[in-house]
Amino acid sequence: MARRYWNINLEEMLEAGVHFGHGTRKWNPRMAPYISAKRKGIHITNLTRTARFLSEACDLLFDAASKRKQFLIVGTKNKAADSVARAAIRARCHYVNKKWLGGMLTNWPTTETRLHKFRDLRTEQNTGGLNRLPKRDAAMLKRQLSRLQTYLGGIKYMTRLPDIVIIVDQQEEYTALRECITLGIPTICLIDTNCDPDLADISIPANDDAIASIRLILNKLVVAICEGRSSYIRNP
Repeated sequence: MARRYWNINLEEMLEAGVHFGHGTRKWNPRMAPYISAKRKGIHITNLTRTARFLSEACDLLFDAASKRKQFLIVGTKNKAADSVARAAIRARCHYVNKKWLGGMLTNWPTTETRLHKFRDLRTEQNTGGLNRLPKRDAAMLKRQLSRLQTYLGGIKYMTRLPDIVIIVDQQEEYTALRECITLGIPTICLIDTNCDPDLADISIPANDDAIASIRLILNKLVVAICEGRSSYIRNP
C-alpha cells in the first residue's frame, strides 16, 4: 500500500483539542504508548502517533475507495452524530448515528428485511399510498416509518455488508466493533485514553469527546475516500 501525503498538521490538531484525553484515573494501561504526558489530572495524547495512524488510515481508505469498496461510519453519541452524518453524506458512505441495533451486521438477513420494509414504506408515502389507507392504519405505518428512518435512514441504500467500518468512540460503539471483529470486517477506530488500542485494525488515538476533534479526524478520512473514488473514475 503506497504512502501518500494527507496534510495532517500537528498545530491544527492542537487547536481542535485532539490531544486531550480522559482523566488519569479513567484510563486503559494499554494506551500508555500513545500518551505523552499528564496535565492537570488528564492524559495528553501523543499527536505524532495520532498523525501516523491517521495517515495509515487515510492510505487504507484511499486504496479501498479506488477499488469501489463500501464504507460504514458509526458514531451515535450526541457530540458525534451530526459530524458522522455530514462526513458520510459528503463521502457517499453509509452511516449509523442514532442507535446501533444489536445484530445489525451479524444478523444481516434480519437487517435486510427491515431495510426492504423501510423502502416499501417510503415508496408508499412518496406515491401517496399511505394517505389512501384508513386513518388508524396510516398513522401506525407512519410511526413505523419514522422509527425506521431514525435508526436505518443512514443505511437505507446498503445492500450488503460493508468492506470497512469507521467507528467514533470505541467505548460507545463497542457492540458495533465486536460485530465487525466477529465477521472479520476491517475497522478504523477513533480511540481515547480509556480505550483498548488492540481491538481495531487501525486505532487513531484522539479526543473522542470534542466536536472539533471528531470533525477534524473524520474530515481527513473523508478526503481520503473522496480522492480514492476520484482515482477510480480517472483510472477505471
